[in-house]
Amino acid sequence: MAIITKIEQQKNNEDRVNIYVNGEFFTAIFKELVFTFNLKKGDEIDENNLKAILSDEMYLKAKNKALNILSKADQSEKKIREKLSTDFEENTIDKVIEFLKRNNFINDNLLAQKIVNTNLNLNKCGKNRIKQNLYNKGIDSSAINKAISDIDSEAEFENAMYLAKKRYERIKNEDKRKIYQKLSQHLAYKGFNYDIIKRVLNKLLNFNEYDI
Repeated sequence: MAIITKIEQQKNNEDRVNIYVNGEFFTAIFKELVFTFNLKKGDEIDENNLKAILSDEMYLKAKNKALNILSKADQSEKKIREKLSTDFEENTIDKVIEFLKRNNFINDNLLAQKIVNTNLNLNKCGKNRIKQNLYNKGIDSSAINKAISDIDSEAEFENAMYLAKKRYERIKNEDKRKIYQKLSQHLAYKGFNYDIIKRVLNKLLNFNEYDI
């Protein structure tokens, strides 16, 4: 005979409780489900049936939370997992991720491409900055590598030239060496590599006596 022997609020999450059956841990659920299913200490239960019901309820709550998060902004699989991990067990999260992928609510490859397009065309970033931004978004490494490899080097060069010209207008009256150093630092911060920076500055400033 299976009997609920304890319902204990979790120390780190006041919205969740641990349920014990016959003195052993049974499952962790949201506190509200205790009231929904009128669970209380001393109840005799069908373990398999109750666990299945509670598991379904937790899955629905996890799925709804994930969809709510995604309604505000696109997310990587990693970020969704992180945001669900405070309230749900790993097996529940796995089921939600499977649902989201199956219905194309999350797709690291598509998200990576969208971020690349925004960073490249609107923010005028270089490849190094874009790669860091993708990493910060929790994009899968294989998706990062694929998205980065698709960046056109000439488009990156044009971005660097655009940023260099824009910054040059603010410092054009300074010493030429300082101009070179400041522009190179600015472009490096924006994510451009050494070769592109040198190519841009040599073309813009028409000299190459100094290394960056």
